[in-house]
Amino acid sequence: MSSSVPAGRTPRGKKAAKPAKAPPATLFLFGANGDLVKRLLLPALYHLHRDGLIDEGLHIVGVDHNPNTDEGFATRLADFIRTLPQHNEATGGQPLDEALWSKVSKNISYVQGDFVDDATYTALGERLARNGTRNAVFYLATSPRFFGEVADRLGKSGLLKESKDTYRRVVIEKPFGSDLASAQELNARLLRVMSESQIYRMDHYLGKETVQNILVSRFANGIFEAIWNNHYIDHVQITAAETVGVEQRGGFYEQIGALRDMVPNHLFQLLAMVAMEPPAAFGADAVRSEKAKVIGAIRPQTRREALSNSVRGQYAAGRVGEAQVPAYRAESRVAPDSNTETYVALKIMVDNWRWSGVPFYLRTGKRLRARDTEIAICFKPAPFSQFRGTKISKLTPNYLIIQIQPNEGMWLDFQAKRPGPTLEIENVEMGFAYADFFPMQPSTGYETLIYDCLTGDQTLFQRADNVENGWRAVQPFLDAWQDDAASVDLYAAGADGPRTADELLARDGRVWRKFA
Repeated sequence: MSSSVPAGRTPRGKKAAKPAKAPPATLFLFGANGDLVKRLLLPALYHLHRDGLIDEGLHIVGVDHNPNTDEGFATRLADFIRTLPQHNEATGGQPLDEALWSKVSKNISYVQGDFVDDATYTALGERLARNGTRNAVFYLATSPRFFGEVADRLGKSGLLKESKDTYRRVVIEKPFGSDLASAQELNARLLRVMSESQIYRMDHYLGKETVQNILVSRFANGIFEAIWNNHYIDHVQITAAETVGVEQRGGFYEQIGALRDMVPNHLFQLLAMVAMEPPAAFGADAVRSEKAKVIGAIRPQTRREALSNSVRGQYAAGRVGEAQVPAYRAESRVAPDSNTETYVALKIMVDNWRWSGVPFYLRTGKRLRARDTEIAICFKPAPFSQFRGTKISKLTPNYLIIQIQPNEGMWLDFQAKRPGPTLEIENVEMGFAYADFFPMQPSTGYETLIYDCLTGDQTLFQRADNVENGWRAVQPFLDAWQDDAASVDLYAAGADGPRTADELLARDGRVWRKFA
């Protein structure tokens, strides 16, 4: 999540121009009593109101099976924002602005109903008419098993019908399918009742400023484009490390694992941003087409290759920071002999002109040493014959580091001479931290994506072909792991991952960059 500027440091950049307000609409939040709504979506909507980006005609309607009232639902959300520390992280520790919340809460209401009961959708239609807004967004913050069911009933009830001046949109959280076949089936089911232009497949990583800045950094600066290819880049590392475990999601995680949870969506989206070709324009269709092409160019792997180019790990008991934490198999709702991976590392090849021969190494895991999401571009080493006869025997490769969280920014590692009479080289860095340069308000990361959905910009949302290409690339790993009965490789909580992940790079003569 974005952080405020540290005390004593004044941002040097100009404050961004304020875009137009999103038009009036009714936002229906399915799964309104879940953590996603109270911890992220409502805070994001609160921040959008704070920044003047939402029209006062926006109505927020919670939809869930639990009994509640309009006032009770709004009060529950406000109490959460006021009291819970994890939410205060999203607001930068700032107290709730009661005057602002009063404006937000006056348009909050609640509809009790079963997601698979047609009567619920009749009630939603009545609430939409009562609100006086013709535009509607249906946000599916539910269990994935309801995605198709809700879409079918929205279509059957006529709630997805658009007119020249009215939009109807559906937002779907991940996981979007559990393999290629299920993703294709869900896409087909959605497209039977709505058009692709109405579907907003949410990947909250794409709401982070640093992720969006990848495209600007690449395509607005001529110094990068000249070296952004296999002539100069040796390999790319993409890391998404978490210190948290599965917490209360053991039952869910047992069914999905780290590969399904993170790779075909979050990590592949970062890969696409790094590897895509320049779009003809920065419109949604052009950008998403280039992303789909590069994900579609990922080399398919045989069963043997998939086993050789992947690592499955699972955290054992250990210490993360000052806390002693249990093993995954000791977590709530996890089988004591579970073989579910909480860590995955992959070697991926992109078979196109720009990236031929450049490996992409991806890793993600829970209960690791530090929280860090970053992209490390490793450049080919410079010739060092001119240093023959000196103490310098090996040069460190140059890295361009794009850190997504927690300290958003970009850093370039390079070599410099250490002061003194002898020739000694030191690895140094220069960089740009968002919080040092731009005024930044606390955010959850969902603000941009919700605003884009309300205004109809699909650039940061996945298209059907992108989703299916991602699953097509990971399907060989899923199939190989299912056929192979080998146990996961254990790693101590608080470590950087299993030893076998280091071996994955070592056989190519490379090493993982130390994160955070």
